Amino acid sequence: MKNILRFTLFVAAFSVFALVGFGQTPTPTPDDPVSVFEVRLPVTVTEKKKKKNLVKGMSQNDFIIYEDGVPQKTTFFTDEQSNPPVFVGVLMDTSPSTAGKLNFSKQAAKDFLYTVLQLRKDKGAFMTFDHRVTLHQDFTDKTDLLDRAVDNVKKVGSQTSLYDAIWQFSDQKLRNAPGRRVIVVITDGEDTFSRAELEDAIDIAQRTETTIFGISTKEGFLGSVPGVEAGTIKDRGDKLLEKLCEETGGRAFFTGDMLALERSFTKISQELKGQYILTYRPDNQEYDGKTRKIEVKFRNRTHEKKYRIRTKSEYRAVRDTLRN
Repeated sequence: MKNILRFTLFVAAFSVFALVGFGQTPTPTPDDPVSVFEVRLPVTVTEKKKKKNLVKGMSQNDFIIYEDGVPQKTTFFTDEQSNPPVFVGVLMDTSPSTAGKLNFSKQAAKDFLYTVLQLRKDKGAFMTFDHRVTLHQDFTDKTDLLDRAVDNVKKVGSQTSLYDAIWQFSDQKLRNAPGRRVIVVITDGEDTFSRAELEDAIDIAQRTETTIFGISTKEGFLGSVPGVEAGTIKDRGDKLLEKLCEETGGRAFFTGDMLALERSFTKISQELKGQYILTYRPDNQEYDGKTRKIEVKFRNRTHEKKYRIRTKSEYRAVRDTLRN
């Protein structure tokens, strides 16, 4: 955050809704008229030797959650068979550098939505970002509406407002979505225009329980996509994209060809289907504004040796009020 004034103007510009904090789902109790909050964690388990292989069939008793080093009690657990639906927003970069590959990016957005959405369960939405942030289709389970929204994108803008797009979509569309909340960003470059900064985008995603996956289209698709420079991954923009995804519990993919892109879609889809959702009520119920560190471990040491866990690593304890 560069300064408080800049952030205040940013919030006012978007007419930000009153915030409901990440993992801070209010739960009223008879003895507490104010309510308590809970933290919800999407957890992915993979093999250590073969990171691509998801581990299924685990139970609530296989995990233990620590907040700031203190063990917490899990209050709710779901797995592949009982997970709530996914609400996924595809945010597509339409900045100047995408002009030569706009059709490719549009096809990628449609292909991803087809791959990840489970019929009659999940819902998708579609937004673009350049110097503007534009919602083209709100949440729907109708793929024809999503297709039409993507097809209607004809022009590119003059800048890249990635962080503003994440802020706006998380705050206005995902905060009250009744299921797992996911953003997939399709981009080829670094943010150049947002009033929000990287820390703001991570914060709003964590506070709205949103997991972010990134698909970078920067690396050359065997020269088949105009405007893409081969071999240019892991620059500053790529590292920032990785940070954005990892700190919200997701992953960034750097696609080298069309086949790699399709594999990325499949990996995200499989991961969303195979997640475990762990919910806990923090012992520390103070809204002190501080960042709380989260760690999820296996109870069984054998699991610890064979598997690895990926989830969100922190949240801020901020009191927020519901919008009426």
